[in-house]
Amino acid sequence: MISADDIRLLDAAAAALTTVLPTTSLLRAERADQHDGDATRAVVASFVGRRSADLAVVLDIVAPVSGGAGDEGARTLTAADVVQPALEAASDVLGNGVLDDARLDDATDLFADPDAAVYRLVAADGVQGWFAIRLRREPQTGERSVLGRLSRINNVEMALTVEIGHTRMSVRDVLGIEPGAVIELDRSAGSPADVLLNGRLIAHGEIVVVDQDYAVRITKILDAAEDVA
Repeated sequence: MISADDIRLLDAAAAALTTVLPTTSLLRAERADQHDGDATRAVVASFVGRRSADLAVVLDIVAPVSGGAGDEGARTLTAADVVQPALEAASDVLGNGVLDDARLDDATDLFADPDAAVYRLVAADGVQGWFAIRLRREPQTGERSVLGRLSRINNVEMALTVEIGHTRMSVRDVLGIEPGAVIELDRSAGSPADVLLNGRLIAHGEIVVVDQDYAVRITKILDAAEDVA
């Protein structure tokens, strides 16, 4: 559910969007329970900042615009180019951050997401388009605390070990090892190798050769339950 504070923030973002959209008539943003149109060719962008969000606009009255015939290097402006400033105005309401380049994409899932706020873009003669914005979930207090603690050990080195098998030998047999001796392991050829981090099994993989060096290709990451098992 969207909190009341978030609703006020998103309403302000929608209002800011309407002031910059390149339309011939003044638009206003009205909250809607659902999107009734086609969002398969929406102008979408993502904002990363203090409050990150996904944004999408469906606006039928925006058409590609080309530069004048005499302009050197003139190119056709796409709907994404034209709507980009409006998306920037909406994202500015969210605070400091970076908005990526707008692009045409399918925003059906965004408009249908219950965590997204959906707005009709209404002019005097009716609905001219739609706007959807979804705030990304912020880590909870406990999660932020854990992430903060983990940052303290970012530069701690850990030993990653790859084991292709084991065997048990008596001391007499170990003392009898000579160059050329063959030690049989408890694992058949082609079986996955064990990947251990500081002695703890975390993954399985297969041995490969990369530029004449041995390497391990990870084939399975183990979770805690599999590790214990």
